[in-house]
Amino acid sequence: MDEFLAPLLHWIIRTLEWGGIAVIVIGTASASIAYLGRQMRGGDGDENYRTFRTGLSRAILLGLEFLVAADIINTVAIEPTLDSVAVLGGIVLIRTFLSMSLEVEIDGRWPWQRWREPQSGADKR
Repeated sequence: MDEFLAPLLHWIIRTLEWGGIAVIVIGTASASIAYLGRQMRGGDGDENYRTFRTGLSRAILLGLEFLVAADIINTVAIEPTLDSVAVLGGIVLIRTFLSMSLEVEIDGRWPWQRWREPQSGADKR
């Protein structure tokens, strides 16, 4: 069973890694092309830039999710040593920080503030 499972897991991990890289590359190209198109049509420069950053951030976020999944599978199924778990912990912490930072860039608020209703001008103090 192991002689069949190990190569399969390596193939799955590599596929997830390449998928994450592809998402980032394709998302970056797509956001860049869309930005250039909007700029050439003469749209609002600030709004075009914000839209570009949002598209780019979303591509990076989705790509990071694929890469984290590959790292988790690799650590849990292939190399379950204490060192590899420590490395995975560091990678997950760094990628979680990046993900949260990108969420703030996209939405303009922390992820846990997502469900709060926006305050009206009369409610603000």
